[in-house]
Amino acid sequence: MTVRLFRPFIIALMALMALAAAGSAQAAEKAIFAGGCFWCVEADFDKVPGVTKTVSGYIGGDIENPTYEQVSHGNSGHYEAVEVTYDPSRVTYEELLTAFWHSVDPTDPGGQFCDRGDSYKTAIFAIGPEQLAAARASKAEVQKDLTRNIVTRIIRAPEFYPAEGYHQNYYKTNAVRYNFYRSRCGRDDRVRQVWGDLAYKGIK
Repeated sequence: MTVRLFRPFIIALMALMALAAAGSAQAAEKAIFAGGCFWCVEADFDKVPGVTKTVSGYIGGDIENPTYEQVSHGNSGHYEAVEVTYDPSRVTYEELLTAFWHSVDPTDPGGQFCDRGDSYKTAIFAIGPEQLAAARASKAEVQKDLTRNIVTRIIRAPEFYPAEGYHQNYYKTNAVRYNFYRSRCGRDDRVRQVWGDLAYKGIK
């Protein structure tokens, strides 16, 4: 192949690669869940096939770019939450909802497990009307499996603020401390107590 013929071939190939990359980026979607300690929520969703990225952060309050200290002290209005990026060709939003419900205690009005306070309460932050409708329908469906009322709020998602770098992938970078905390907090035991055989299989 001569240089003259080869150059258009390379340009066309690069264009196709760019289109493929753009299509992949467009295919990615996001969801936001608050389920108590964001270290644990991040760890659980990273085990869901089709989830490509998780980010721990804060959402729901009035403080812009809040710090962990501000949120953990209470009265900030923010929840600890996780922004989940997923490939909808591999996992649906409805499947993410199922994983969420069955990895938390949605009947606890005061927090989650050993973590108490407003920032540790459960919530689903819906991005757009389709997620809002799906979350409400999912809540009504899973309520049938419980004897206590679900108190998890479903909220239209405001701005999500990523948490400090040391919180990201904490369950990997500080595995010993994380595993000790999760065990002592009783998260997995309580999830099994609430859901029985329906408990999310990604928990330990």
